[in-house]
Amino acid sequence: MARPDVPRLLHAVEALSTWVGKAFAWLIVALMLLVVLEVFKRYALNMPTAWVYDASNMLYGTLFMMGGAYTLAHDGHVRGDFLYGRFRPRTQAALDLVLYIVFFLPGIAALTWSGWTYFGESLAIHETTFNATPLPVYPFKFMIPMAGAMVLVQGLSEILRCVVCLRTGAWTERLKDAEEIDVVEQQLSASTHVDEGARREAIEKARHIDDDARQRSSGSV
Repeated sequence: MARPDVPRLLHAVEALSTWVGKAFAWLIVALMLLVVLEVFKRYALNMPTAWVYDASNMLYGTLFMMGGAYTLAHDGHVRGDFLYGRFRPRTQAALDLVLYIVFFLPGIAALTWSGWTYFGESLAIHETTFNATPLPVYPFKFMIPMAGAMVLVQGLSEILRCVVCLRTGAWTERLKDAEEIDVVEQQLSASTHVDEGARREAIEKARHIDDDARQRSSGSV
């Protein structure tokens, strides 16, 4: 049986990754407003801006990178689970542990280290974009080692989770967060185009599909 402080540690790391992921997710709003503004200026006012393309790339790149730890914390990365989902939890944990040690740790450590060097070189020369309105590049490049460090911390937590599963034979429960099934239930509950019986049936079917998927991924079937 795992020590009671181990799940608390795992959940603390997950909470950090979740908070960072949700905080940076607001960049999608800034990106949308930026693109809308550029489209309006370009086609309505005939006043296109030279810096929006670079800024939108930086915003999207930052959003993508800083969401990595969040996705890992909620087991959201794509995996080929045709065989994996049929394994027992201990077998899954052993496989994950090997892959984390052999591939994940060296790759993410190299990304973080090289990203820090990349950022340092950019900061030293105060690198900017090449357009009529240059933008500083080094803040964006700082996101590379920052994202790498976040994913690395979450990866170490996942390794600890594997070790706990090898000892106990069961995966530690993850923190609950809003998922696609929650959105489906909310939309169906608020729908005015179906009657109550059909609404309940659709919600139950959606829950059943989601539960089956969770069982396959956890190796409990």
